[in-house]
Amino acid sequence: MSASNFTNRVREHFDAVAAHVLSGLAAGEELTINVTAEETLFVRFNGNRVRQNTDVEQVNVSLRLQVNRRTVEKSRTLSGNLESDQAAMQRLLANCRDEALSLPIDPNQVPIKNNGSSSEEFSGALLVPEDVVPAVVAPAKGCDLAGFYAGGVVIRGNQNSKGQSHWFSTQTFFLDYSIYDGSKAAKGSYAGSTWNAAEWAANLERTQTMLALQSLPQQDVRPGSYRTYLAPRAFSDLLGMLNWNALSASAWKQGRSPFKKLAEHEATLSPLLNVEENFSMGLTPRFNDLGEVSETRVPLISDGALKNLLVSSRTAKEYGLTANGACSEESPRAMDVGAGTLAEKDVLAALGTGLYLSNLHYLNWSDPVSARVTGMTRYACFWVEDGEIKGPIKDLRWDESLYGALGSKLMALTSHTEIDPAVDTYFQRSLGGSRTPGALIEGFTFTL
Repeated sequence: MSASNFTNRVREHFDAVAAHVLSGLAAGEELTINVTAEETLFVRFNGNRVRQNTDVEQVNVSLRLQVNRRTVEKSRTLSGNLESDQAAMQRLLANCRDEALSLPIDPNQVPIKNNGSSSEEFSGALLVPEDVVPAVVAPAKGCDLAGFYAGGVVIRGNQNSKGQSHWFSTQTFFLDYSIYDGSKAAKGSYAGSTWNAAEWAANLERTQTMLALQSLPQQDVRPGSYRTYLAPRAFSDLLGMLNWNALSASAWKQGRSPFKKLAEHEATLSPLLNVEENFSMGLTPRFNDLGEVSETRVPLISDGALKNLLVSSRTAKEYGLTANGACSEESPRAMDVGAGTLAEKDVLAALGTGLYLSNLHYLNWSDPVSARVTGMTRYACFWVEDGEIKGPIKDLRWDESLYGALGSKLMALTSHTEIDPAVDTYFQRSLGGSRTPGALIEGFTFTL
């Protein structure tokens, strides 16, 4: 089925189901309806051969009923048969009504209102299913490649009883992969809305180069502080910690924000750092589950100073703030980090002597109050001397404050950036991601 056929069919079906449910509301009831849908080809590779493949088509609808200052939310999948789906959603609405009778009043309930209408559809040029396997494995001939390809259409839609209507669809793919040489591995990813054979070949070649460098003698790096270069994927891993309450208005008001000092203007980060929500990248819709629409660009950190926290309408009501279209989790959905001036070809020379990190993992707060993060190095990470890679390192544990790594220790950001898309597929394909440059940091702290 073509992307347009699937998108049109889901949209027509959702409109019909939503209209039927909304027409059955009783006096005093308000309802928000959300749809999430996808038509995705999944292919797993191992040893540069297909291990598993499947095609998934699914549509899920959720109801959020507000009645007598109570709120109930329930969801279910749709079958595609209009008559049975309309009946099933009516039963789901009845279940919401029954549950609302036993709930306490919600003092911070956000009234349902009409936030307008919007429609955005991002089309792509993906491989047809029968071309996916040869397109991936042919350039990787001779490689021990393991990875996961997912490509197709992802849909989000929203309607409510006040007349609001939003629609978003995007056609994208990602290939999250690693290549191995015995126990050595290098990780790469290729993603976008248009498959380009030359881009994939160049992407794979860079990863192969990282793997080949691991054949150099292993370097013994002791705990300490070193000048460190975080490649865009590693820097994306580090900045992913901003999703964990750092930019949440409710976390700040409740004393849980690692960026409390930043929010209260007791500290600043490096003037090199600029972070914004940028929905023009097409990674995720501008509307949230309530149908509230964010500005296309929302500055979060400008020249190292906090510009905006992410404020949901519920937090706004509870604490007397102004909402800015944030999701209920108040975490960035399309984080865009401004590029710097360090050219990619000059990275090793600028690093001089220190560590080159391709990936990080197992990140967590070690001390949220001081925004300290701990984690491990991963995959292709190297010791560099006088601008030359000397060899790979064993995995190291690091522990560093974001006030340092993104503040006084941040030396430079690269002029090239990379998109790191969300690759989660729990229950359904995720939307969102980030775009980040690489970062050169002085005195990054390694503890084990």
